[in-house]
Amino acid sequence: MKWTKKHLLSIEDLTPEEIELILKTGEHFKSVLERAIPVVPALRGKTIFNLFFEPSTRTQTSFSIAGKRLSADMFNFSVSSSSVKKGESLLDTAYTIQAMKVDGVIVRHRFAGASHFLAKHLKCFVVNAGDGTHAHPTQALLDGLTIKEKFGGIKGLKILIMGDILHSRVARSNIFLFKKMGAEVYVSGPPTLVPPYVKGLGVEIVKRPDSVIGDMDVVYLLRIQFERQNTGFIPSIREYIKLYSLNRERKKKMKKGSVVMHPGPMNRGVEIGFEVADMDDSLILTQVKNGVAVRMAVLYLLSGGSYEGIN
Repeated sequence: MKWTKKHLLSIEDLTPEEIELILKTGEHFKSVLERAIPVVPALRGKTIFNLFFEPSTRTQTSFSIAGKRLSADMFNFSVSSSSVKKGESLLDTAYTIQAMKVDGVIVRHRFAGASHFLAKHLKCFVVNAGDGTHAHPTQALLDGLTIKEKFGGIKGLKILIMGDILHSRVARSNIFLFKKMGAEVYVSGPPTLVPPYVKGLGVEIVKRPDSVIGDMDVVYLLRIQFERQNTGFIPSIREYIKLYSLNRERKKKMKKGSVVMHPGPMNRGVEIGFEVADMDDSLILTQVKNGVAVRMAVLYLLSGGSYEGIN
């Protein structure tokens, strides 16, 4: 199939076929990254801006590397040294960048809907790199590629997402992707951090992860996002660790062939045991590697490329 969308704003907007196209294109670019010279001229002459209003290490760096591997000119926007500090609006900042003949903008913002707002006003393509607690589509896509690579597909798998569901844009995007691709999705965490609406997304809420963890193919861990909370949602870290941390003892309950995933950054010793993250069945570093390939695929397709035209 041919890619037809101008922007990538959420997984909700994508069909299973469009998701599969991105994953298939990402698989190709992963093979490019294995070459002695991991660069292709696909986006030579294109200019893409990283417009990040929130701190980011993995996502911003991953997009920068992805663009450069495609031979695009990549520029990072620094809020601390910009006119935003002087009161300039998000839209005026974007208009200023667009006036410089930018082909695409990758935006991360603390407010949900920021990327949708820009997509309505800008002529260039917009990629949502995370907006508030709403969505993080490229994280879900790279997780999809990682699972597909490990199991040969996503359909029929049982996936447990565990941790701070309430404040996680990753959880929302992954639920949509996993469900669209045919997986059974379960969520677990402190009741205060599992919003009731997720049941309407077709997932099963599990009060005690120990009751299902032995049946899961994937255990996907999320950290507690204290920076997005204005009040205490858990009695103590010690209680959270006791009930929801994937420590060595709880890890032993997972079935053979199952895997552990985490979008990062990790809080070792809290949601994940110090040694669990480094075990052979942890796909955490694979997720990082696949992030570059998937983001190459997204930038390539949004720039008018086709899977058939890849070289």
